[in-house]
Amino acid sequence: MTLYWSLKYVHVGAVVASASLFLLRGAWMLASPSLLQRRWVRVVPHVVDSVLLAAALGLIWLTGQYPFAQPWLTAKVLALVAYIVLGSIALRRGRTPWVRAAAFVAAVSMFAYIVGVALTRSPSLGF
Repeated sequence: MTLYWSLKYVHVGAVVASASLFLLRGAWMLASPSLLQRRWVRVVPHVVDSVLLAAALGLIWLTGQYPFAQPWLTAKVLALVAYIVLGSIALRRGRTPWVRAAAFVAAVSMFAYIVGVALTRSPSLGF
């Protein structure tokens, strides 16, 4: 297996783990916010996201496809920033349960957009 495929599998695996953890934390935020205070819940997502970022940077380096040079990668990076902001509002910074729930739905939608852009390599999702 080449380095490219190894990094790609690590990246995709980290995407799945990151999404799963975000969905779990979002469900806990809505149902039982005290569960979000567990130590592993505060640490593991950051480790997974660091692996995700490292794999993404490795793929950029290997392929020579850079954000702001490739429109689809630019869309992914900008959507990632939006996802991070919305996720932060959903899990921490939202002042009311309604704001947190709305931010959670928006963050999940943004995550779906990022995956769609990755699969189609098109900021318009192939439309």
